[in-house]
Amino acid sequence: MALKKSELYSSLWSSCDELRGGMDASQYKDYVLVLLFIKYVSDKYAGVPFAPIIIPEGASFKDMVALKGKPDIGDQINKKIIGPLVNENKLSDMPDFNDATKLGSGKEQVDRLTNLISIFENPALDFSKNRADGDDILGDAYEYLMRHFATESGKSKGQFYTPAEVSRVIAKILGIRQANTTSSTTAYDPTCGSGSLLLKVADEAKTKITLYGQEKDAATSGLARMNMILHENPEALIVQGNTLTNPRFKDGETLKTFDYVVANPPFSDKRWSTGLDPMKDPHERFKPFGVPPSKQGDYAYLLHIVRSLKITGKGACILPHGVLFRGNSEADIRRALIRRGYIKGIIGLPANLFYGTGIPACIVVIDKEDAQNRKDIFMIDASAGFMKDGPKNRLQAQDIRKIVDVFNKKAEVPKYSRMVSFEEIEKNEFNLNLPRYIDSQQAEDLQDIEGHLHGGIPSADVDALQRYWDVCPQLRQALFKENRPGYLGLAVDKADIKSTIYEHPEFVAFTAGMNAHFTAWRTKSSAMLRQLQAGCHPKEIIATLAEDLLAHYEGKPLIDKYDIYQHLMDYWEETMQDDCYLIADEGWKAETSRIIEKDKKGRDKDKGWTCDLVPKPFIVSRYFAKEQEAIDKLASELESITASITELEEEQGGEEGAFSELDKVNKANVAARLKDVKGDTEAKDEVAVLNDWLKLANKEADLKKRLKEAESLLDSKACHYYPRLIEDDVKTLVVEDKWLSSLDMAIHGEMDRISQSLTQRVKELAERYETPMPQMTDRVAELEGKVNRHLERMGFKL
Repeated sequence: MALKKSELYSSLWSSCDELRGGMDASQYKDYVLVLLFIKYVSDKYAGVPFAPIIIPEGASFKDMVALKGKPDIGDQINKKIIGPLVNENKLSDMPDFNDATKLGSGKEQVDRLTNLISIFENPALDFSKNRADGDDILGDAYEYLMRHFATESGKSKGQFYTPAEVSRVIAKILGIRQANTTSSTTAYDPTCGSGSLLLKVADEAKTKITLYGQEKDAATSGLARMNMILHENPEALIVQGNTLTNPRFKDGETLKTFDYVVANPPFSDKRWSTGLDPMKDPHERFKPFGVPPSKQGDYAYLLHIVRSLKITGKGACILPHGVLFRGNSEADIRRALIRRGYIKGIIGLPANLFYGTGIPACIVVIDKEDAQNRKDIFMIDASAGFMKDGPKNRLQAQDIRKIVDVFNKKAEVPKYSRMVSFEEIEKNEFNLNLPRYIDSQQAEDLQDIEGHLHGGIPSADVDALQRYWDVCPQLRQALFKENRPGYLGLAVDKADIKSTIYEHPEFVAFTAGMNAHFTAWRTKSSAMLRQLQAGCHPKEIIATLAEDLLAHYEGKPLIDKYDIYQHLMDYWEETMQDDCYLIADEGWKAETSRIIEKDKKGRDKDKGWTCDLVPKPFIVSRYFAKEQEAIDKLASELESITASITELEEEQGGEEGAFSELDKVNKANVAARLKDVKGDTEAKDEVAVLNDWLKLANKEADLKKRLKEAESLLDSKACHYYPRLIEDDVKTLVVEDKWLSSLDMAIHGEMDRISQSLTQRVKELAERYETPMPQMTDRVAELEGKVNRHLERMGFKL
């Protein structure tokens, strides 16, 4: 059975539950990631000759499993597993699995480590055969864990991780995908943390490149080394040490230079110069530009990057927005960098993206190639493009894609991006603060005083909706009528605004045209998706689909192609990628499996059956629609009967009601009460109610029984239908019924959003100006008079 990403993620996160509470997330992440690492390298490399990682005899995950339940399990893991692995492969030190302060002592530690190991024993987590060639399932899982660890660690300890979305932006704007890379192409991160940013750059290259990284924190550098191995980059050179005071990568006594350099250094490092005399820096990183302030290390890291780039090198660095406008020595450095032509671009990011701080950051893009001829800087203000994700903000797929597209094409987009000349920058005294060059503020929704005084919707507000009128020119006349010069009135009742828009022939034609437009893409994509075979590469699949979808919706009115793109990427993340990994591993197989869960006593409980690729509802919908219709009808009848019983109980539940003598209304109590009042002529009405309830209850029970039998029969029929499916049937069920139908619904929802948006704005304008101020004043006076007269009748004198 292929490994589903979602299943891997949940399994790994449940392993954290074994440790959560005993220690901080910044600590327990080490134990979980080490277990992940040992399981992966054991599955992948144990017994493999010339493997990049040597698994010593007795130091595999299988040997760790043999230690479960032993009273000295923690000590044995250290000695028999961790020690040999570290020594044989020259790895960094790993966490102490016998640390009583973190893992508990005695039975508590034994149980905790035993349970932790058991989670990784899940047969589904077999990494030896669950990785589609070219697709990094483990790397993605590692990234998933790192995001959660960073979130839980909070502000002070989340610096070991650069959000994957930002890493992807940097990797894609460097231009490495377009370069002729070879194994001699080098990429370097001087503050590599856990290595996620560096690995994203490597992933973007067409060929294998050589990676270098330095990290100050010893534990984090160990994570980076493991991360490189999990991402199948075991040859990457990761070293530990302070990059500014002791840069480890050198050619002789000079700094080694690289083709690509990326970094997410600590923001505004106040101790950057500790142990270093910047005026006597042996590597001359500051001499050509100026020395950064002693309490503000941002430019120290940026200048290290500049010095570490080859003459044609390209780099990108994440820095706080302050570097764009702060004065004094930083202004001098900024001026020197600009005049040398090193700064190619600046991308302003949303606030609260990073785990170490909530302040907004930017990406400064450095390009030494042709720097002497550079006369402008491309700027993007992407600060408004994000989604809320718990306590942090997060770039969505569409935000990433828009930044990358606009930057790589140098496309000037109003309120978002522009190319700014050195001449204009010099006029602003080399201040690079983005609001000086890009007005990203949304136009204020102004109140019209004359409209409030005399009524009428300002024509200017209606003109502002021109993008709708360009598509449906007659719709404006259908909604509005002339009031007086410069002002309009509604031509329809306020309650009819939505139907007027939605049913207007021009809007109907537009909707039909967009639906047909999607159908064309759907037909083309269906043919491509049905050609997938075992061994396909899921990441290539989604890349192809996404490119095609964006191109298909390029330039379409009223619809943002990036909104459409987001629907595809959301569905990919939720469902489609797991399906594609299943197909990549097994082909178009739709086989059922039993759902076995453990009860509280550890016994297996059969919870029915499932099929991941073709879930039951799709089989039922296509092959058993009549049976499902009958079930739905029974369910509707049952719902109606249940509602009648509830209504009767509410009506007769009071002190005078027929159920007043019952402790609880159920069949036994009702039958007993009927027996008690049998022959009592004064209880005739009560008997009638009780009999009515009993009839309804019997009918309800009968319907429940019939419904359960029908559902059970349908479940059995559906389950036994799977072996009858041929490959073409499976393709139809998955591609048409599951994937493309879901995307169809999501993308067609954009049409509803368009009509709702226009409806809301028209209604808002109508309500804003429907009651002129004099009329409102008269109404207030009228109501005040009524109140006063009422008070007088009550004897109150004003």
